[in-house]
Order: sequence, then structure tokens, then C-alpha cells
Amino acid sequence: MDKVPVSELCEELVLRPTVFYRWQKELFESGDAVFQSQERPHRQVEEKQKRIEFLEKKVRTKDEVLAELMAEHIALKKSLGEL
Repeated sequence: MDKVPVSELCEELVLRPTVFYRWQKELFESGDAVFQSQERPHRQVEEKQKRIEFLEKKVRTKDEVLAELMAEHIALKKSLGEL
């Protein structure tokens, strides 16, 4: 493969060399983040799904406890003749 100067490539692609070098610098400094971000969304979805399941279970438990307390409250009121 022939080595082509960056200036020629940039001219051919209508790109300023300063933009090319900025992109190159960004790639060298944080290029690995691109590969990590592919794994992270899947992991984040799993973590969020687990959190949702936990919170749904907590709400169900709370609803069950509230229903039980309301039933006891109504039974108590009936026994006291308040209903």
C-alpha cells in the first residue's frame, strides 16, 4: 500500500487537516470507549430490568400488606358497630 500524505487525503475528501488531526487525537485518547459502550447498554438494560423487577415486587408486597390492613380495619369497624 502506498503511503499518501494526510494533506492529499484531506484535499481529496474536502476536509481540513486540522479536523483530521483533531479526530485522530480524539480516537487515540478515547477510542476504547467506543468498544466499551457496545457492552454497556446491554449491561445497563439488564441492571435496569433487575431494578424494575425488584421495585415491582416491592410494590406488590406493599399492596398486599395494605389490603390486609384495610381488611382488618374494616373488620374492626364492623365489630365495633361503626359500619
